[in-house]
Order: sequence, then structure tokens, then C-alpha cells
Amino acid sequence: MKSIFNRLLGKLFVLFIFIAMMSCSSTPYRSCEGMIWNTFYHITYKGSPELEDSVMKVLQDVGKSLNVFDSTSLVGRLNRTKSIKADHQLLEVYETSRKINRISNGLFDPTISPLINAWGFGIGHTPTADTISIDSILQFVGIQKTRAEGDLIIKDDIRTQFNFSAIAKGYGCDAVGEMFKRNNVYDYMIEIGGELTLSGESPSSGLWKISVDAPVESDIPDHTSAVIIALTDKGVATSGNYRNFRKENGNKTAHTISPLSGRPYISDVLSATVIAETCMEADGLATACMASSVVEAKRILVSYGADGLLIFSDSVWMTPGFKNYINEEVSAPEKKDRN
Repeated sequence: MKSIFNRLLGKLFVLFIFIAMMSCSSTPYRSCEGMIWNTFYHITYKGSPELEDSVMKVLQDVGKSLNVFDSTSLVGRLNRTKSIKADHQLLEVYETSRKINRISNGLFDPTISPLINAWGFGIGHTPTADTISIDSILQFVGIQKTRAEGDLIIKDDIRTQFNFSAIAKGYGCDAVGEMFKRNNVYDYMIEIGGELTLSGESPSSGLWKISVDAPVESDIPDHTSAVIIALTDKGVATSGNYRNFRKENGNKTAHTISPLSGRPYISDVLSATVIAETCMEADGLATACMASSVVEAKRILVSYGADGLLIFSDSVWMTPGFKNYINEEVSAPEKKDRN
């Protein structure tokens, strides 16, 4: 009698596990979208609708730390003083920025905000004979002129200004992903301003498929696809200067400012797409590639151990690992690969 009871109990336990698995697998995918930091976000995840409130809270918390356009944020306050006690978010972004700065030989630098303003790309600024005093500005530009001591970030010169816009969106994607995982959600795609964090399965029960825009110069958004990649559990970021420029007297000034020369830099690299362990890293590396020569951009990706696709006007180049992610080539340049 006891053995029959044990067998029955075992079958009920198996049935319970089966029902629980079926219940978990039937959890629907949900989508939420909105605007944050003057850009759009789109999120798809497999979990409870209540987590949408948590998404917004995470993004608002990141903004309180990193939003340079908010004078009350930590970075906003740091820009007005020589040191500040940082939270874990500001410290993490700061340390990653220093690492990318080092590997890129200074080509990625979040302290170029005064140069961005001087060249007319900052809010409320236009370039004039008075504002473009590049040599004097360069005296206090450079993350190497700052340091972290414990939870303090210290500047050698109070005039040094931080702007983490080239890495903050990627960090925001990662932060939302970490929140999902704390709530046992492992299938998601988080996109903020074109930067992505991917995890688990897509709604089609496979890898997430992402279209990489071709570098098409246009006055209106053009999302012609250069290639479609399939991947998961990675961060993806694309940067390009073919859309971001200012016209004056018929001339174009690119939005990429070289931290080394202090002047706009137009590289042969039209677009850089980077795949890394985190979206924060991919975001910073893609920006570094756009401030680099062709040779230097390749070296940065290889040195960091990230995979990437560089699109030039007449050719393309990619790391060997990036080729493994290609799902479909759509509109790559009709020229040979660069070695």
C-alpha cells in the first residue's frame, strides 16, 4: 500500500512539474516604449506587466546619476565642483570610460563636452571666434586629468566637464536588463536610442535578429539595412557620423570631435557596429571607432576583444567573430572587403 502511495505521489509530483513548466512557457512577451534622455526606448520582454513601472524607475535612477542635461544629477553637480561622492552607477561608467580611453589611446574621452559646445553641437551653443579657443580648452580636457579614490571622483581642474552621453544609453540598457534578471526575467530585448541589450530567446523562440543600418546620408531617417545579425546575451551598439553633422555655408562639420586635436574628425569609417559583453562597452567602443583611423579602429576592437563591423565608403571590414553573427546580408557596399 505504501509503495502504491509513493508511486502515486511521484506521478503527482511529475505532473506538478509539468504543469509548472507549461505555465512558465505560456508567459506572454510584452512590449513597452517611451522617451528618455531626448531619445526613444523600445523594450520587449517575457514577464509581468507590472515590471513596466520598474523599467521607468531604473531609467530615472540612471538619469539622476548620468544625465548631463540635468543640473541636479551627480554628473551635473560634478561638473560644477572639483570632486563628488559617486554612486555605483557613476563609478561603473567612469571606470569603463577610463578603460576604453586607455585602449583607444585617448580617442574615447567623456570630458570633451567643452569642445562639443565650442563647435556648436551642445545645447544653446554656436561656434564663434570667442568660443573656439581650442588650445586653451584642451588644457582641461582629458579623463586622465581626473581620478577615482574610493567612491570619490576628483578632477585636477574644476573646468573639466564630463558628458557620458556616448556610453550612458548603453549603460541604461544594461541596468534595465539587470533589473529583469533580479525579477527572474531572462528573455528580453532592450533598445535605447539604437543601442541594445539582448538576453535569452526572442518571441520566435530563437536568437534575436537585429538590422544594422546602412550608412545612408539623408535629411530624414533612413533605415536601409546593411546586414541582419542574429545573437543573444550580448550588447550591441552602432555609431556613425553620416547623419550627425552641422551645415554652415555649404560645408559640413562632423559631430565626432577628436579629444586629441580638439577638432572635428571625419574618418574613413562611416559606421561602426560593435558587439560586446555589455551594451555599455559596445556603446563606448563604437564611439571610439568613429574618432579613429581605419587602422586604429581595427586595433581598438581587437585589443578590447570585442567583435565589430566597420563600413567604409568603398568596402567593409569585420572581425572574424562578427561573421558568426551574420544572419543575412542585405545591402553591403558593392566593393571588396578591406583586409
